[in-house]
Amino acid sequence: MFILFPLSALNLCFCCTCSTLCVIKLFQLAKFVPVGLHHLSGKMGNTESSSYQNHLSRFLPEEQTDIDKVFDTLSGVDGPAGVKNEKTTRKFVTLAKLKAYTQQALPEQMTIRLFNGMRSVNLPGKAAGPSEQIVKEQFVMFMSYLLKGLADEKSGIIMGMISETAGPVTRKQIQEFTEHLVTVAVHVLNYRKELKGWDLEKTRDVASGVKTLASQLLSELRPAGGESLVGAELQNATCDQSVIEDWVFRVPQISTFLSVVIRLGLLVLHSVPDEAKDLVNLVPKCKGLKGEGFVSLLDIPSIIYINSYLPMELQHKWRLLFSSRLHGESFSQLCGHIVSKGPCLLVLKDTDGYIFGGFASHSWEVKPQFQGDNRCFLFSIFPSLAMYLDTGYNDHYMYLNHGQQTMPNGLGMGGQHEYFGLWIDCDYGKGHSKAKSRCTTYNSPQLSAKEDFTLDAMEVWAVGEVPETEETKGKKSVLDADPEAQALLEMTGKSRQSEGLRTPAEDDDN
Repeated sequence: MFILFPLSALNLCFCCTCSTLCVIKLFQLAKFVPVGLHHLSGKMGNTESSSYQNHLSRFLPEEQTDIDKVFDTLSGVDGPAGVKNEKTTRKFVTLAKLKAYTQQALPEQMTIRLFNGMRSVNLPGKAAGPSEQIVKEQFVMFMSYLLKGLADEKSGIIMGMISETAGPVTRKQIQEFTEHLVTVAVHVLNYRKELKGWDLEKTRDVASGVKTLASQLLSELRPAGGESLVGAELQNATCDQSVIEDWVFRVPQISTFLSVVIRLGLLVLHSVPDEAKDLVNLVPKCKGLKGEGFVSLLDIPSIIYINSYLPMELQHKWRLLFSSRLHGESFSQLCGHIVSKGPCLLVLKDTDGYIFGGFASHSWEVKPQFQGDNRCFLFSIFPSLAMYLDTGYNDHYMYLNHGQQTMPNGLGMGGQHEYFGLWIDCDYGKGHSKAKSRCTTYNSPQLSAKEDFTLDAMEVWAVGEVPETEETKGKKSVLDADPEAQALLEMTGKSRQSEGLRTPAEDDDN
């Protein structure tokens, strides 16, 4: 309602530049503020500050719409976002609402961590300190920091997720957070059916993989001062935000796992294709994980880690070529399953339980020369997860020979004859990893428990698409074997009676 005054009583100025401001000011002074104008004046203050607007502008319009919908769902408000009137209660999210929303998608402890991260966002013009109610500005800024922010912005939120208490955190707390983050990332990928054919019951124990991956990620954490600490001193070493910032900057997997938890756990921006590129090749599509009682030597965390080191064009699909448990313990069987099959990963387990392997960037060929290129690498999965890349010292990347008297017969990667970084003898069950002190090609240490090891199990996984030559050989009909003869038949006007007997090509995805 407006209360009308005579114009003479208000003594208004009607210049085009200041008349509106004069009206608002006079009405406020008289305590007769029109409905809507008081809300407008609030918007011009700290309610939606320039800082908040800057964070909001990082998102595309369709992303802002998606975030609005999620916040409205979380806050328990129906209807389009931003619809307010004098009777509308300010929308907010509580821990109870967040738990009710995530349910089984996220374990309760991670939901609490996310809520604490939201609480750590301080709004300009507001009293510092955590609140039990998350308003939209905090929610948007939290998403901006973790999904769009740089390392310095993410580090503050991560500090809040690691500990509710402000100030430095211990390395032990960071380790607990990292293990929890990797565990939850695998959980939510499985819950949302994003493991792309991998079966947790047919892969190695996730808990073991979580610990090795977390340890690998933590190896990049540099305590303040750079001192070398071990044991209890290392676990109790304190790390401030600058240490977390440096760690997040150098270890991109932390941001990736946080993105998995947010996008798939809270379902924020998960359906926006351009903004989910970091998740597309996170887990490769799996083919061939079959066989009664068969359990792979790989676990999901190690699959994610190794896949991130493959060339981008090979990260989308893995298919099992060979397993000693399925195809038998034979070097001839091994060669028959891996020759001319494109780039692939070798995964070995020795009788002491060590798991390790290598990536071959080219199809294996049986010949007495080294092959491959500098994209090849060696890796360890257990008891530690580590990657060993090309040093440039030599080009002894891959070697496969069989049935010759003058050259070593077997499969090797790195080093030199008789001293390979990884070697499997043609007498299948024997091998060695001789690296004193490091493999010259990959700078890798001894990968097996003993220098000369006995092989317990082996798997070979092809990565990327099926090579064209193999695909053509597998799907080409015998009717197409002699194209010249076909042409002569057609020229004489005679048809091929067996044309209708073709076997339909098998769908590669079935």
